[in-house]
Parts: sequence; structure tokens; C-alpha cells
Amino acid sequence: MELPPSIEKWTKEDVHLWLMTVVKVRETYANRFCEEEVSGDILVVFEKKNILHLGINHGPAVKITFYLESLKEGSQHESQFPPYVKNWTKEQVNQWLVQHVKIDSKYAERLQEEDVSGDCLVCFKNEDFEDLDLKYGPAVKILSALGQLYKKPEPTLQPILHTNTDQKESPKPTQPELGLAQAIAIKLPDSYDKTESKTDRMVQKESEKVQLPFQKVSEKEGIQQPKPQDLGARRKGAIVTTDISKITVEIQNILAELLKDELKVFQFHLEAYTASELEPIPRGRLEGKDTMDTTRLMTDHYGRKEALQVTRDILKQINQRELARQLEKNMGPLEEKTVSKDVLKKEANQGDKLKNLLTCGGNSLDNYDHFIVVVNKSSPEQVQYLQFLSKLKPFCVLDFDPNSVAPGGLCHSYRESRVANLHTPSQYQGQTDSVIKSLNLYKQTSWVLCNGRHDLDCDSNKELDYRNWLRTSCKDVEELVSFICNPDVLLRGGSLIIFLLLSPVHTEKDPIFDIYKSFIKQTKEESIITICDSQGMYEKWRELVQEKCDSDIDQRSIYELTLSEVNGTVMALGPFNQSSERLLPSSGSSFVVLKQKDEDLLTALDILCLNQCENTIDENSSEFDDHRIRVEEEFFKGGKVKWWNFYFCDKDKEKPFVKRDKYENVKKMIKSQWRESKNMCALLNLFHHPGCGGTTLAMHVMWDLRQEFRCAVLKDNALPKKEVAIQVSTLMKLESATPFPVLLFVDDSKETENPHELVNCIRRAVEYGLNISVDDELNSKVIILNCVRSHSPKEQYKQHNPGQSQYIIASLTQQEQKEFEKKLKELQETHEKPENFYSFMIMKSNFDKKYIKDLARNTLEKFDYSSKKARLFAFLVLLNTHVAESEISLSLCQDFLGMKMIHWREDSVMGRMEPYSNFLIMDTIEDLGGYKGIRILHHSIASACLKELERSYSLRVSDITMEMLHCDLFFSVGVVKHRFMLSIKQMLIERQRKKDGEEREPFSPLIGKIHKDQGRKTVQEVFVKASSRFVTNASIPQALARYLYIKESDFPEALQWAEKAKNVKQNPYTFDTIGQIHKSNLKSNSHSEKQETSRNPEDLNTNIQIANNAITAFKRAQELANEEDEPETEAADDESDNKSEDYPRRSYNFFGYVGVLEIAFLVFEILSRLPFFEESDPMKKKYLQSFLKKTIPITSVYKEDNEINNRYVEIIKEHEQFLQSLKTEVKDIFELLIFSFTNIKASSSEFDSKNRRSVGVLFRKYVALFCTTSEEIKKERQWTMDNPHLNLEIHFEERRLFLEKKQADTFAGILQHLDNPEIERFTECYAFLQQQQCINQKQKTKETINYILANIVLNLFEQKSKLAKNHRYLSDLLLKTLQEVGLQYPFPDPYYLALLLFWPSPGQENTEIVTYVRAIRKSKRLILSFRIRNTIAHLYLGKEKGLKRLVSKRQLDENFEGMRRDNLSQLWRSGDIFKNKAIINRLRRVSGTTEQGEVFANYGKVKIPVRPAFIAGIRSGSSTEKVTFYLGFAINGPLAYDIQYEN
Repeated sequence: MELPPSIEKWTKEDVHLWLMTVVKVRETYANRFCEEEVSGDILVVFEKKNILHLGINHGPAVKITFYLESLKEGSQHESQFPPYVKNWTKEQVNQWLVQHVKIDSKYAERLQEEDVSGDCLVCFKNEDFEDLDLKYGPAVKILSALGQLYKKPEPTLQPILHTNTDQKESPKPTQPELGLAQAIAIKLPDSYDKTESKTDRMVQKESEKVQLPFQKVSEKEGIQQPKPQDLGARRKGAIVTTDISKITVEIQNILAELLKDELKVFQFHLEAYTASELEPIPRGRLEGKDTMDTTRLMTDHYGRKEALQVTRDILKQINQRELARQLEKNMGPLEEKTVSKDVLKKEANQGDKLKNLLTCGGNSLDNYDHFIVVVNKSSPEQVQYLQFLSKLKPFCVLDFDPNSVAPGGLCHSYRESRVANLHTPSQYQGQTDSVIKSLNLYKQTSWVLCNGRHDLDCDSNKELDYRNWLRTSCKDVEELVSFICNPDVLLRGGSLIIFLLLSPVHTEKDPIFDIYKSFIKQTKEESIITICDSQGMYEKWRELVQEKCDSDIDQRSIYELTLSEVNGTVMALGPFNQSSERLLPSSGSSFVVLKQKDEDLLTALDILCLNQCENTIDENSSEFDDHRIRVEEEFFKGGKVKWWNFYFCDKDKEKPFVKRDKYENVKKMIKSQWRESKNMCALLNLFHHPGCGGTTLAMHVMWDLRQEFRCAVLKDNALPKKEVAIQVSTLMKLESATPFPVLLFVDDSKETENPHELVNCIRRAVEYGLNISVDDELNSKVIILNCVRSHSPKEQYKQHNPGQSQYIIASLTQQEQKEFEKKLKELQETHEKPENFYSFMIMKSNFDKKYIKDLARNTLEKFDYSSKKARLFAFLVLLNTHVAESEISLSLCQDFLGMKMIHWREDSVMGRMEPYSNFLIMDTIEDLGGYKGIRILHHSIASACLKELERSYSLRVSDITMEMLHCDLFFSVGVVKHRFMLSIKQMLIERQRKKDGEEREPFSPLIGKIHKDQGRKTVQEVFVKASSRFVTNASIPQALARYLYIKESDFPEALQWAEKAKNVKQNPYTFDTIGQIHKSNLKSNSHSEKQETSRNPEDLNTNIQIANNAITAFKRAQELANEEDEPETEAADDESDNKSEDYPRRSYNFFGYVGVLEIAFLVFEILSRLPFFEESDPMKKKYLQSFLKKTIPITSVYKEDNEINNRYVEIIKEHEQFLQSLKTEVKDIFELLIFSFTNIKASSSEFDSKNRRSVGVLFRKYVALFCTTSEEIKKERQWTMDNPHLNLEIHFEERRLFLEKKQADTFAGILQHLDNPEIERFTECYAFLQQQQCINQKQKTKETINYILANIVLNLFEQKSKLAKNHRYLSDLLLKTLQEVGLQYPFPDPYYLALLLFWPSPGQENTEIVTYVRAIRKSKRLILSFRIRNTIAHLYLGKEKGLKRLVSKRQLDENFEGMRRDNLSQLWRSGDIFKNKAIINRLRRVSGTTEQGEVFANYGKVKIPVRPAFIAGIRSGSSTEKVTFYLGFAINGPLAYDIQYEN
């Protein structure tokens, strides 16, 4: 059969034929090409690394590559070496290299391991030897010796006789054919066991040289012989294939049945196999080996007979029982090997086995990313030997011991040295990312109490017997197991589950056995190991697992070590990635030790220690040198700087780290602020271009200041600022009698405003939390170094205080350029091809745009967008240009490139991405437990490549965006993919600030460019495609709606897309967008009508309909904002002013209300321009006022009788109900907003201030339009002197007017008057109003509620007043009112009063109080989202009884009369007011608990829900703890102040 002349036309069968007949490789190697469907058109692009990835050894791979290159060049393969060289076996190559070339035997053995026979050796080049780790010298020597062979006679090769039993021995004569059982039963010598198989080829010449007479061998070694007749024909001296070779072939055939993953599992167990007298096969020798090589290694190592036994054992271990049975069937029944006493002794000493199980055969625990521990009941005697759990730092512990948290328990012991949050299984239910965030997973150990918790005195925490546990708790624990085993939780895999059995499991009816079964349903059994306290305990457990799960766990179990031995073995393992004692600077040039538990608690901070990086790796070892090369290459190529980079430069003073010219400026600025600033916390900004070294500069300064400051990097921006502040103040005083200054680095902050809240929180935490003396003030300061990415750093610097800001731009000074030139020369001495360190070279070139442009052009030469690698590169370029800190996960890249089914090494993605991989770098993303992601190594390269693609290949950003949106793979389910989807969405909708101010650009830079280059059609196509991908996300159609109404004024189509957004997600922002479109349309119409001289009544009809729709949308938006229980996680467009977006969600609070007010007053304005309602005419204005107040219908309004006016009347009549509802609507909203302003702490937010100003302006318009003056009331009273009933009504109205003027006509208004002497007059007004009979029930209820509150305030202010009612009277009146309103009253007022009057005294159990607290929380739909904003507690729980136990804020302030007002306000804001002795004496401390992030006040068995007054008032992690606190009464329920943990 002839091959087609063109290689591209070869089928995979042609490739197979070529490999077998031309290249002449083993059939198994040729078969691999067929299995992976390598046809000719694929073969031509293959390189050696691709062939190696097929599992082919290095020798044959070099040979195939050599022949392939010759084929592509059209040349014939002509050997330059004598023909006999090609006939050398790999053993003969080894002999020639050692005996004639005289190279080190380790190099010769390396070549033999990689199957380098003579025909392969003649194809080798220098780089092929280097790939096998041969040094340059030996490689040159081998090539030179090969070249000299023609000039010399054929060398004589002698067998290499090894004395070391670990090395291969010469082939020995084979046994006659025997049954498998006989073969195993024969006791062969060790040397025979290690005989190499020759089944693949019979080398007669070599065999004759080394053969020994069979009889002599048998006599010498004492082999038990079979019957003589079985040997007859085999005593003639020639080696023949026997049953021994049959064993080899059978093992190989059985292993060939395993899939690739299964073979890897087999090899993993093989390297951990301990049931032999021999040591396990080292991990390094098994790596990358196929079935043939694995078989050879096993028969070489164990001998054929024992290799067969090992194969069967491991097949059973990995649940390949069918293959084990097939092996026995084909070779005869296997007899169980009799284990010698020596082997039993070895198994009994299981230290190595434990080490191998925990480290995958290595020396360090970091081979696994996470450990999950499942443990049953322990005793205090056992607990002392379980410190190794602290070393493991488990991801979570499933604990079935209800006494674990109590003193003497395992959890209690663990928490003495490390942090563990205490959870219940039910807390693991919900959205994956929400659970991860809520429980602090990855940051701190989650300790899950799976069957009760006796340290809490509650029936729900009692231990259950098996029957009740199975029915009530088992499901929750099984769901917890399912959560843990979810790949989205443990992203990187590599997790080990440890069942730690400390007490016996007698039957299957034990919760821990049910959970074992749950785990084996969810994950591979190879991921589970067992550690038992005793052998007896283990035997029962093994029996249960064998019987109920059909699984043999012997190879994955430790049972003969004492707990002390287990503890010592684990504690001796690595990683030693940090010095045993991490040091922090302290006062007087002293040092303190940073304890592990303290560091665990500081979850937001990455702490830089004095001895960072020291004593972690032996600095005289090659490992240290390799680590240095690797870290430096990664950084100079474009990776993030690490502390190691500075450490290496400190070690080698002749090669210092390059300092930017602003280094000294930043350092001086920090020291100056530390010495001179009067603030306890100072914010310093470092503005920098992306990719110009801003972060590196900041960290360099920190490194050099680590002796003068306690330095930390803020690594978790998601934590509440108050909790971060607490952690920073904790770091300041950690282990020290006096404080020590802190330098905090905040990296890549987009907004300079963001850290201001952090500054205020830290200032409060430091000033009022540390009891600072005058002497300690200097050392009690926190300096925040805020790194801000900016496209115009110099301009931003000018807008800030120059003493507290610096900037760094993408430009080098002459001195800096010299330093970079010098550094390049240093790199050339220590690194290969430093010119490929592009991030470094870009800076060295002084950010030369031509250099970057040329790099992009050269790399993108022959760019073929049709290939997958080119498309993936284009996606990365687009993403990294528009989204900071974006990447595509390694696993997603593998999937996209079609590599998922083959287990490639990590860098193989880079291989696939050639020639673009020089522009790529792999980072470890710390989110969600950590995973690897790929990105463009420098922002400027990404930007240049994007321009080059457009310039040279007409590839527009819209084309790449559409292609990215077209790819189904990117939009499937998965947490890592979800992060990538968020980056795509961010690219489409996130807007940047304008360079010249605080406003933002109208759209994202990507959409802005597409609009500029291609216009509306393309922008709309992109958004439409994106909306089809983000089907559950409202932001995309919402953004398109914004684009259409802002940029195109296309209100109808904008409305269609806003409706689509609303249908996707009904939240405040989607409805707000609809309202904003209508508002813009209404404003546009109103503006146009002002310009017109003619009148068209139909315009009024249209405008009223638009207004009605707008108000409906705004009202619904506000309702949803008030109802939301959880803040939304997705970003949303904020339509408050048609220009802004991406504001914090909490800033929405008032926008719905303000929107309704704005629409209402637009309608009032439009009506005031009608001929019969003209505002300029007082009488016509009076008509408008009366019509809107519903006192006259539109038909009673005087007007000229003409066609236009009559049509106006018809239209108004048609919408009369809507128009006449506006006045009441507006009045209700004003009351509600005053209510909110009274009860919410004032915010410094620009938008809150803007809303308050807007409300003030609109309220003045309202007063001018609707409020009757006191003079007009007097006139009305004079007219009714003769009518007592009407006169009484006027008196009622006069009092209501007085209350309204004093803003005391509302519940909130009265609360504003806690210290106002007029409260007695207010009480008298409400008492008078109580006499009114003819009044609607709603008004009556409201005034009764206000009357009760007025009395409570009057009792506080003037207890002796004759008007003041007592506690009993007010309680009875309130109970009656509560019966009338029920639990669905839309405002919290009556339930707030219930808290004040009915709150239980110590020892009481008022169950109704919980009902009122819940009722308050439900009513929040009409009082704004208090869940986000801080409410004000107007009253506090004191130590007295009755009404006297209520203490107002004014009464507490009286204890600080000599203090400045701003200092007193600071005390209240920080919560430190409650540390004052006078406050402590006045207020009552309440006992309670924290459970699942909630706080409860406990009165007997009644648990009353309470909110923490400060966000950081309770620890993150949702741990269940006992606490005490002071109680304040806020309008949204009771608040807990100064929460103190008992532990």
C-alpha cells in the first residue's frame, strides 16, 4: 500500500502506516496517533511537545519529529552514522555511553528510561538532550562521539552488572510454562524478581552474552523446580518466551482497559502500595507513563510474579473488580500471598503510609488544596494528640460530638490556636456564592456541629439518637456533603476527606456511617482516607464499609499508629512556607510574635512581617535557586510583584530592586503624615497609569518601611469597612502594651471616595477604641496608601492635597532609564532570553508606543482569526483592554481549545497558544478558594493588539464582542465561568468617570467606541446578542434602554427594552428605568410645548398618560426597594439623573419617592399653563388649588366657552381621578420622607444630600400651592361664630395646622421634639383632637398613636405635667389600638410603641414582643430600606421600671456637658459612648446569642430578634456565640450596642 504524495491528504490510517513502515516505531505508539485521530493535515503542525503529550517516550518522540521534518522538507533521511548504531537497543546505547563516551551513568540511565535506542539516538539534537535535563557539556560530548564513530571500529559493548538491588539486572533465563498460581507460589530470588521483560524484542546477541546455564542458576539460588518433563525441550540454551512473559503481556492488556483518568488513579495507588517487602515505586518514575511503561516498571521493580499480585490488589482498591476477576480468569486463580512477619511489622509502622496519603507521595501537605475532616466523639485524653488539625487548617470539620465546643472538646482545643466558626448543617443551604460569603469559607475553618451542641442550653441543640437524627437532621447533613463536593465550591479539586474515628462505630445505624455513604455517592473513594484510634475500632469499621459499600479501604486507612504518632507524623510534614515565628515590630525596637490564631482572625489583611520569606527554603539548595529564577521570571514577564522579589534583591545587594523616582517622595510623604498629621488615620493617594509600576512602587515602599510600621495589604474589599477598621486597630495593638503605627495598602481602588468611609471607620476605631494616652498618639496612627488606577493621574493629583498625594505616569526619567538598562544586563547574566520579559522591556523602553506597536504587529503576523487559539487571544485582548484585573480561567481555556479530555500539563495551554503565548501570563486568582487564570501580561500590549487587529485585519471590537457572545461554552453554569461572564457584562455596561470632573461618561468605553465608529445599528446588535446570553440579568436590556433614550431620544423603543429588563428582573432599578424614560419624554414634550404658540389639547392627554405611567413605575420601584430583604449582587443602572450609573445600590433609597414628586410637579406645571388655571392669575390659581384638593370638580371651574377649553375639560374629566389623587400622594410622600430623615443617620453621600435638597425645594412649592395661611383660618372662624359645630371643627383644624407647622403632625415629628419644651403643647393638641367624633378611622388611629408617643416624650421631659398619662393608661390605650390595626399596619409606629411599653423586665417572658418586632420588619416596605442604612435609636433601655426605664439620647448626653459637640458626636458614631462609666450605670445590659449572623435578646426561653447597631458589631462567619449588649429602640426595631462576646 502506497501513501498519498501529499501529507495533508493522509488519513489517520495512512499516518499509522507511515509510523510502522517508514519510521518503524512500536505499534502501541502508532496506535496512540490513531486513537487521538491524528490525520495528515494535523500531523504537519505537530511538534515534539505534541507527540510527548500523547504519552510517547522521549526517544521515539525525537525520532518521529526528525522523520516528520524530513518529510515536510521533501528530503530523504540519510544517516551520517554507521548502520550498526541504528540496531542498538536502549540497553546497548546505555552501555556505549558509559563504557566508551564515559559520561555519568545517571545521564545514560535517563536516556534508557526514555527508550532512546540507536535509531532514536541518531536523530537527537542538542536541545533534545537539554529537554531530558542533560547538561550542555555531556550533550556536546555525546554528539561529538557519534560523529567520530565512522572513523573508528565498531565498539565492543559489555553488559553492565549492577550490585545495587534498586537497579535493573541483566536478563536471566526464563522459567518453563507454568500456571499462574504455580508461578506465584514459586519462591524466586530478589534478583529474578527484578528481571527485565524481553517480550517486545528478542536480542539474541545480548542474550547469548549474558545467559547462564539454567541448571546452575536453579541449584545456586535454590529454586523449587517443576517436574523434569516440563523442562525437557527448554534445556538447550536458547531463551524462549514462557509463562513469565505471558504474565507481562496479560498485565499490559488489563491496564490497557483502563481509561486515562483510571490509569492515573492506578498509578497513584501504585506509588502508595505498601503491602510488599519492597519500597513503593517513586512518583517521579510513574509520571507520564503509559500502560506499557507502567507494566515494565512494575515487573522491573517487583518481579513478574509479584507484579501480578500488585496489579490485582490495586484493581480491587480502585473498584475495578471486573478487571481483577478477568485477570484471575485468564491466568488461573490467584493464591493469597502469605505475608511474612517482616511485612506485617512494616504495615504496623504506618508512618510512611500516612505521609503518602496526606501528601500524594511527597513531603508537603500543599499537594492538597483543602482538607475536609469528619470526626465522631472524642475524649480529652485523645484531644491532646490532635494538634495536627491546626496544621491541616481544614476547609471544614463535620463534628458528631455534641460536647466538642465545651472545655476538653476537640473544637474547643482547636479554637485555642486557630479560628473556627461554629455552624449548623442547615447554614450550608442557599446560593453557593452567598453561602461562601456568609460563612467565611476559604478564610476560616467552618466547624459544623452535626448532632447537637451541649454548650448551648436549648432543646434544639440536644444530641439526637439515631432514629430521630435520621428523620430530622440527616437530610441537612447530606445537603452539606453535596455542597462540599460541588466542583464550584472546591474549584481546583485536590481535596482530601479524612474520616477521623475516635470512638467505635458498632453498627450501620450511626450518623457518621450515613455520612460516609453520602461522601462516596458524591466523590471518588480515592479522595477519602480513614484514621482510627485503634485496630479493633478499625476492623469493625472496615467490616461495615466492606459489607454495605462493597469497598476495600485497607490501602486508604491508618489504624496501627497511636494518635501521638499520627500527630507527630503530620506535624513533621511541610509546607514550611513561612518561618515558624512570624515577627512584628513593637515599641522600643522590640519584636512580638504574630500568633496563627490572631492572623486567622484578621481575614481582611495580608500582613507583611519583619522576617517575611526568611527560613522557608534552604538558601544553599538548588531548590532556592530554582525558586528565585521562577519568581523573577514571572514578575519581569508581567506577573504581580511578590514579597519574594524584594527579598531576593535584599539578599544580593549588588543587584538591587529598581526604584522609581517617586519612591523617595512616597516614602517621605508617609513619614511626614505619620509625624505631622493630627488625624489618627491619614489617607494618601498614589495615582498611576495602568501597568506603569504603581502597585510595585507602593509595595516596595512598604517592604522598606516594615520595621517602622506594621504593614498590611487590604485583600478583602467585600468586608464591611467597620470590620476592616476593627482588624486594623487590632493589628495596631497586637501583643503590645502600647500601640504601634500601621501602614495599610489599598490596591487598585477605582474611586478615591471609597477609602474615605474606611478612613472614618478606622479613625473612630483608633480614637475611641484604644484609650490612647498623649504619649502614645504618634504611634497610634494608621496611614492608608491608596493606589488609584487612572487614565489621567497627573490631573487627579492636582485636584488633591499635594502633601497627601503622589502620581506616577507611564514615562521614565533619564536616571530611571539607566537603572533599567543596568537591570537588563543583570538579567542577561542569570536568565535566558530576558528580552522576552515584555512587561520589563516595555518599561525599559520608556513605554515606547512604537516598541509596543511593533511587538503587537510582529506577534500578530499571519493572524488567523478562524483558528481557536487566535479567537481566544482576541477575547483576552478585548477583555484586558476594557476590564481591569480580568482573566479567563485555565480550565475554561482548556475547554475552549478542546483539551478537556486529555489531561495536559498546565503550560500546555501556553503551548497551544503559540505564537501568542509570549503575551500571556498565568495568575492564581485568590477568589473562591483559588484557581488559575490567563491574561495578557500588560495593559498596553492588550490595547496595542486590539488596535493592530483593527488596523491590519479589519477586526473591529464589535466583531470580537459578537464572537465572544456567540460562544456557548462561556455561558454555561459554573462559578469560575460566572466570574468571566461578570467581566463581559462589566465591559458592556461599566462607565468611567470623565477626566474633568465627578460625572461619568454616558456609556462604557466599549459601547462608546462602537457608537462612535459604527453607530446605533451595531450598538443595538451587540446589546441584543448580550441580552440573549445574560437572560437572567436585567442590566443589559436596561443599558440598551438608556442608550436609546439618552443618545437617540427614541422613547418608544427605549421603553420596549426597559420593559424587557423589568420582565427579566423586577427590582427597583428596572422600574426606575421605565420611570426615567417617561420622565424624560414628559420633560421633552413640556419643553417643546413652551416654544409653541398654538395649543393642542391632545398634547395634554398624551402628557397625562405619560405622567400616570411614570408615577406607576416610580411607585413600584420604591415599593420593591422597601421590600428587599437582601442587597442585590448584580450591578445595575442608576437612572437618577439620566447621566449616572454604577452608584452604590443603597443610594436608591429616596429616588422612587422623589421621582413621583418630580412627575407630580411637572403635571402641576403643565396644568398651570392651561388658560383657566394660569398661575399668574390669583383667582385661576385658586381654581387649580381647589380642583387638586377635590373641593370643586372641573365643571365648576370658570372658563371661556370655546372648543379648545371644552376639549381640555373633557380630557381632565377623563383623568380627573388621577389628577385629584396627586395632592394626597404628594402629601403622603412628604410625610414619609420626613419620617425617614428623622430616623436615619445623616449620610455624607452626594446623592442623599441632593435628594434632601430636592425634597426641600418641592415642599416649598407644595406649601405655596396648597397650604392655607393662619389669616385665612381666622376669617373662616369669624364666619362660623354662630354655628358651634362648625366653630368646633375650625378649632380642630387650627390645632392640626399648628402641629403641621411645627412638624409635629407625624410620629417622626414628635420624635424630633424629645428635648423641646413645646411637647406639652403638642400633647394638649392631641388630647383635644381625641374628642373629635366625626373623623375617619385612619386619621383617628394616627392621632391616637401620636397622642401615646407625645405622652411618653412628655414623661421623659416633664414627669410632673398634669397632662402626662401613666404607664398603665398608655398601655391599655395602645393594646386597644393594636387590636384595631392588627399586624398589617403599613407603618411601624404602633409596634414601636409596643416595644417601648411592653418590653419584658428581667425574668419576664413576653412572647408577644417577638410578634411586634416581626411586624415592624414587615412594615419597612413603606419606610425605606433600613436594612442598609443606619437608623437612630431615640430611646434606650435603662435599669429603672415603668416609663422611667426609657432613657433618651438627650438624657445620656447630659453626662458630657463639658465635651465639645463634635467630640460627643464622634463618641456616638463610633459606639464608644457605651464604654463611659455614667452610661454603664444608667443602662441595662441584656443577655443574648448570635446565631447565623443574627442577634437575639434572651428572656427565659423567649428569643427576641435584635439588630446590631453597627455592621461590624458581630464577627463574620455566622458563628453561634453567647453575647451581652445594651438595647436601643429604633423605628425599625431594637438595636444591640456594644456587643460583647462571652468567649
